[in-house]
Amino acid sequence: MGYRKAEEILPVEIIELIQQYIDGESIYIPRKSSRRKAWGTGTQIKQELLRRDKQIYEDYLAGSNTGELACKYFLSEKSIQRILRTQR
Repeated sequence: MGYRKAEEILPVEIIELIQQYIDGESIYIPRKSSRRKAWGTGTQIKQELLRRDKQIYEDYLAGSNTGELACKYFLSEKSIQRILRTQR
């Protein structure tokens, strides 16, 4: 996310109004809810996590325990247990 200069896109009256509440600081203006994107839609992370979780489950079925899987995948044992529950 990049920053844009307010004076390049907003009328002076709106800038002055905003300055009454916050002067010289950065603020975040969220997207309209109708234009929000679902998590992971801009990248392949969802698919990567699904592949990882499937591999964790396959490793578990092959005999690895939750402690070993936690070390191998750099996750907590609780996260491994949650993944295993979801994959079953």
